[in-house]
Amino acid sequence: MVNRRRITAALVGLLVLVLGGWLVKETAGSSGSPAPSSSSGAPAAASGKVPGADSKLPVKPLSSLPPQAKDTWNLIQKGGPYPYPRNDDVVFQNREKKLPPEKNGYYHEYTVKTPGSPDRGARRLITGAGKELYYTGDHYASFVVVDPAR
Repeated sequence: MVNRRRITAALVGLLVLVLGGWLVKETAGSSGSPAPSSSSGAPAAASGKVPGADSKLPVKPLSSLPPQAKDTWNLIQKGGPYPYPRNDDVVFQNREKKLPPEKNGYYHEYTVKTPGSPDRGARRLITGAGKELYYTGDHYASFVVVDPAR
């Protein structure tokens, strides 16, 4: 159990470092100069800059999701503590096959609190080992790719 926590903490730390580097790169690249007019100026989702965008799922900015999704994302970046420790940061099995197929252990799920709900509710953030971030508001019936930079 301790090894699993260490590995999880290391993966979350790595995710934060990679995402931070990516955000710094993106911020430096958008210093007010116009975007190039070549194909490299395509939107982030179309060019694959948002991890998971190649899944063909819709891409939505984190800011367009319920505010509790941002709270959960902040907890993920910090490595917790999570409101449902037995259910958060656990392997997501992808049984519904709505996300791209990957090996067991690739995806992890986290509860997005639902105000007024007596239980965990239906909302989740799912992270992938390739830095993907997905959101479901309907308990895995549908997903969107989340762009945490927007």
